[in-house]
Amino acid sequence: MTTTTLRNPAPTPTSALSLSRTTATAARVLRQLRHDPRTIAMMILIPCVMLLLLRYVFDGSPRTFDSIGASLLGIFPLITMFLVTSIATLRERTSGTLERLLAMPLGKGDLIAGYALAFGVLAIVQSALATGLAVWFLGLDVIGSPWLLLLVALLDALLGTALGLFVSAFAASEFQAVQFMPAVIFPQLLLCGLFTPRDNMHPVLETISDVLPMSYAVDGMNEVLRHTDMTATFVRDALIVAGCALLVLGLGAATLRRRTP
Repeated sequence: MTTTTLRNPAPTPTSALSLSRTTATAARVLRQLRHDPRTIAMMILIPCVMLLLLRYVFDGSPRTFDSIGASLLGIFPLITMFLVTSIATLRERTSGTLERLLAMPLGKGDLIAGYALAFGVLAIVQSALATGLAVWFLGLDVIGSPWLLLLVALLDALLGTALGLFVSAFAASEFQAVQFMPAVIFPQLLLCGLFTPRDNMHPVLETISDVLPMSYAVDGMNEVLRHTDMTATFVRDALIVAGCALLVLGLGAATLRRRTP
């Protein structure tokens, strides 16, 4: 006579997003970050410090600061959020935290959305401080509304968060996560139009720049510098950056591994 042992099946996460599960994940991430003041300082203060240094590097040429300061106002938060998010997410995966969480009735979409929400809250604070510092303290000359600058800076920070969550799935260590920066961020930095107008580039490079989200972030900032009102081009650029962030978040949820290698 044989005895059959019944085992409880592992919880199967639902595919639909749940607001309660997403907010619970975001709250957990924020509680952890609260005990890591160095990470919070890096996310919030480093873009402000970089803008402050940039302003006084061009102390004798304030027009130079005006011409590139707005673009870097969006680029600095993107880079910072990319680094912090990729390393923080990878740390949880390699420590087994993500594996334990995904063994619960928690979908990959809930997990990625929760991380994006938590880091998005910090991105709002980061972008608001950097924009306020640049416009009202460092004297960045903006023809359009500073609120539009804040909007693009926030979208850039959210894009950096999404990219960081995405690349963390392909890294086996924190060092590898940092190595993704030259591959993901540096080409965009060179081709976004910060150093030279994109239409002055080689046609092949100009075509590549047309599909990189950072190009539209810089274009959106330049629209605010040159026009008093919101333009159709600005709306297009903002929507493209936001759409890229959502697309990358979706890819991050699709590629998230349930088990630690």
